[in-house]
Amino acid sequence: MTKIAIFGVGLIGGSLALCFKGKPGLTVVGHSNNPKSVEKYLKREVVDHATTSIEEAAADADFIFLCVPVGNLEEYLHKLSALPLKPGCIITDVGSTKASVTDCASRLQLPGVHFIGGHPMAGKEKSGVEAASSRLFENAFYVLTPDAGTPKDAYDRLAELLQHTRAHVVKVDPVLHDEIVGAISHLPHIIAVALVNQIARYNETNELYQNLAAGGFRDITRIASSDPVIWRDILINNREVVLKLLRDWNDEIAGFIGRLEAEDGPGIEREFQKANQFRSGLPERRKGVIHSFYDIYVDVPDHPGIIGQITTLLGSHRINLSNIQIIESREDVPGVLRLSFREEGQMDKALELLKKDYAVHV
Repeated sequence: MTKIAIFGVGLIGGSLALCFKGKPGLTVVGHSNNPKSVEKYLKREVVDHATTSIEEAAADADFIFLCVPVGNLEEYLHKLSALPLKPGCIITDVGSTKASVTDCASRLQLPGVHFIGGHPMAGKEKSGVEAASSRLFENAFYVLTPDAGTPKDAYDRLAELLQHTRAHVVKVDPVLHDEIVGAISHLPHIIAVALVNQIARYNETNELYQNLAAGGFRDITRIASSDPVIWRDILINNREVVLKLLRDWNDEIAGFIGRLEAEDGPGIEREFQKANQFRSGLPERRKGVIHSFYDIYVDVPDHPGIIGQITTLLGSHRINLSNIQIIESREDVPGVLRLSFREEGQMDKALELLKKDYAVHV
């Protein structure tokens, strides 16, 4: 029997557990320092066994998944390094930065075991084990970052186990991973936060900023609502990469300032054309490091009962809504009613159903 220990059974750890639990030859043990969390794991039947003891969770484990916050990863590696782990055990993590944790594992020289960094590039707007799903990683990229000394057999064993997630497993150098994820995730989060805080300052003297900042503005800045503590740790952990990216970003902004000062219309147009061309080549329906929201916009007539008709229609076809919003500021938003779904399949069903009678946009 292959034992899989998961430290931190939240959204990611719980989803991994659900991918492995019940599979022939696999048993899943969850760990938390909080006894109430352990009870929750067992009550929700996410794991086969749960414990508050690190020693018990790690004992004889073939695979250990560290699904704790980035700021706690090195602490857990140090604790595990002091335990008599099973020879050949593979330790991996799910953090969004890889170079520092890989360096830490290398320095510890974990005796007889292997560390392989991991980053499943999928998520949800909800957190906690309550939001865990065995389908969370399906068709997403699952990045593994072995160092030069990782035996091929160890990598292959972990990659084979992760086939249960139905993700696309890819191998990336740890430093390169942090550079790429810094650019496509960490930098956008900083930009979103800075933009929201800038508008918030303007709003202190004129509340029209907040009243009109709906629709497109709310959509492009939604990642500014991410967990502050988690992002504090991520950014500090990847600070050298992020600092370089921010300097490059300042150069981009300085370029726009220069074009505006020179009233360089063609130059501004070229920048939008280049961005349009690159963005058009991005895959629309693949899961990425910034999790997708499954929203559709519906143009509906403004008369009583119309929202009730739509929600009743969706409910009668067992389509679950996660949120509904009436949009007052229509700039950059192709509909008056925003319907949000937690799963892509639910959104697709709603699209097929509603487009028969309404103008519907993705």
